[in-house]
Amino acid sequence: MAKGTQTPRRYERVVQQIEQWILEGSMKPGDQLPGEHVLAQQFGVSRTAVREAAKTLREKGLIEPCSGRGTFVTHGMSQVMRQSLDLVAKMGQLDGSVHLGEVRNILEPQIAALAATRVEAHHLRSLSEAFHAMDQNLDNPDGYIEADLDFHLALAEAAGNPLVLSLFDSIVGLLREERMRLFQVKGAPERSQRHHKCILEALERRDPDAAREAMRAHLQDVRKYSSQ
Repeated sequence: MAKGTQTPRRYERVVQQIEQWILEGSMKPGDQLPGEHVLAQQFGVSRTAVREAAKTLREKGLIEPCSGRGTFVTHGMSQVMRQSLDLVAKMGQLDGSVHLGEVRNILEPQIAALAATRVEAHHLRSLSEAFHAMDQNLDNPDGYIEADLDFHLALAEAAGNPLVLSLFDSIVGLLREERMRLFQVKGAPERSQRHHKCILEALERRDPDAAREAMRAHLQDVRKYSSQ
């Protein structure tokens, strides 16, 4: 058989195997895929075949690249909702700051309260790591914003509801854009950190009322920054 017909079979084999890992649960949403070189060695294919496989998996909504961090398994529902949000935005039906703020006010205080009743030790470790990463990146927008998103995503994970997690994960792109704007406001990252500390401490105490109020105070500050 001609060489030109071999590459599709090779990249399809990579696609099929990664799909199987996801279906059987050995790779879960949020897990990072090995790098191109590692996958190429593992499957005995070229890096070109691995890139073709990654393209197919992205188109299926199963994986997503994150700039500077790698490629990760997506939450299937999140990907569908994110595509819908992108379409709404392209049609001019989405006022990012206003509509996003309303959605956050509806979701996040209750997510924080629910998380306080269900949080486990590994969630607290993730939240603490993200909090300290933000502290270390107060002068680095990219580092701070990624850690900030990790904090809020860990909070959604701690709520223990896959639909909540998918809803939150679907707006991560909008949240990243919002944080890029807010980072430019003098003192905003430092003030946000004080709120994040209150949220984390409420979760450590398993206090849902305190977690809810700490998140509300945080979002109130965000609204104030957004209007500047």
